[in-house]
Amino acid sequence: MEGLQMVGSGLPTLGLVAVAVALSLYQKLDLERDIGVAVVRSFVQLLAIGYVIDYVFGLQSLGAVAVLLAGMVLFAAWTSARRASGVPRSFWVAAGAIGVAAVATVGVLLFLQIVPSTARYLIPLGGMVIGNSMNTASLTLTRLRDDVAEQRPKVEAALALGATSRQAVSPILRTALQRALIPLIDATKTTGIIFLPGAMVGMIIAGADPLEAVRLQVVVLYMLLGSVSIAAILVGLLSYRSFFTARHQLRATSRG
Repeated sequence: MEGLQMVGSGLPTLGLVAVAVALSLYQKLDLERDIGVAVVRSFVQLLAIGYVIDYVFGLQSLGAVAVLLAGMVLFAAWTSARRASGVPRSFWVAAGAIGVAAVATVGVLLFLQIVPSTARYLIPLGGMVIGNSMNTASLTLTRLRDDVAEQRPKVEAALALGATSRQAVSPILRTALQRALIPLIDATKTTGIIFLPGAMVGMIIAGADPLEAVRLQVVVLYMLLGSVSIAAILVGLLSYRSFFTARHQLRATSRG
């Protein structure tokens, strides 16, 4: 009941959602249904994960934490694969990249004893890593797919001149990685000037010392920068070859 009361306390902010719906109707954006689905799904999902996390906290088992994070990785990979429809093996590519990024990043934090190995730290930090890695994987896959389709004549010309698939797609791959990483790099550059990140804001609102909040936020920012870089590079390296046959011939591709 306490969880429902806490979630219910945020229901008055639905007025802001109504504003978004009204603006969509006014501008004929046809986003009203998507906004409604997003609101309902977020409410149900947040409430559900709140109870799941509370249950895992009670178990005090690292195995349960690992299972929960693995489930997050699989759902993130499924989401990225949906976005990147048309890219062969996109689910497995995304799952591998996101999983490695999460294990590597959280593993470093634990090895260096930056955070304790408890569910209270591992679940939220792991969730941040997985969520941001998912976004980066989606951006990389969709950009690769669209640019390969758009620049097909250039890629085929390079192949005809004797280039390997890696050489032919290298400019496209480099651009895809840059565009996938730029949003987080820019956010990291402007932190503390243009906006205050969520972890820091949450701690300050909860009554923590601002300098302590800054310390945690620095850890989160650098953690995310490392994890999305790993995810993006792995997605690029694991996926580009799927656009070509074993003889380095470009497969039929289409933009999403």
